[in-house]
Amino acid sequence: MKKVFASLTIVAALIFGMSMNVVAQEAEAAPAAQQETVAQEEAAAPAEEAVVEEEAAPAEESFHKALKTKFIEGGAGFMSTVAFCLIFGLALAIERILYLNLNSVDSKKLLADVDAAFDKGGVDAALEVCRNTRGPIASIFYQGLSRYNEGIDVVEKSVASYGSVQLGLLEKNLSWISLFIALAPMLGFMGTVVGMIQAFDMIQQAGDISATIVAGGIKVALLTTLFGLIVAIILQIFYNYILSKIDNTVNEMEDTSISLLDIVVKHSKTTNN
Repeated sequence: MKKVFASLTIVAALIFGMSMNVVAQEAEAAPAAQQETVAQEEAAAPAEEAVVEEEAAPAEESFHKALKTKFIEGGAGFMSTVAFCLIFGLALAIERILYLNLNSVDSKKLLADVDAAFDKGGVDAALEVCRNTRGPIASIFYQGLSRYNEGIDVVEKSVASYGSVQLGLLEKNLSWISLFIALAPMLGFMGTVVGMIQAFDMIQQAGDISATIVAGGIKVALLTTLFGLIVAIILQIFYNYILSKIDNTVNEMEDTSISLLDIVVKHSKTTNN
């Protein structure tokens, strides 16, 4: 409590001192303020004109508002379809990225754990390690080791066959993402063609080639192409990233499968001896 009261006392003293300084400064500044009043009145007219000009200048639009305006200008029909391509394409891409990241595993550590489990408890212990590890590599190991008693050739065929199954799971929904990548600019081009046709119809109805009519129609028509290309670029970046992740996973699957066969051969020889 003493510390609290001391702190409050110090704060009160500081506030009091600051208030006294402000009063003194105001008293000293009173004559100067009278002199400045005349100068301020003389400068008031130009200042008011500048304020009027600033108010007349249009305020800068935010990115969200500008995007919304361009979206409406492009036409709700085609722009909505392009937006659907972006939404569904991004949803599928994010789902694939999460799936690949959640199912990634340290393949070297998994091989070491399987080898150690083989040494301690045989194939059953190795199967238990694979069962408790998520990811395509562990699934391939489990399928191969489950046929350990049938011979090395059967293990190799099982690993190769189930590797193809896991590859199909990794590439799930990629065809839909590639469809949206191709569909977005095509819809944009279609909107551009329709907009150009509408612009020529307006010129025909007006009976004269007006720069305003032509420019307005072409602007609206090209907006759909612009948005379609932007959507395709965004989805293409995600698509290539997913492909690179899948390629890395497939390479690990192939390398670790060979290492798994080496482990199986080593322990089968030990068992036979």
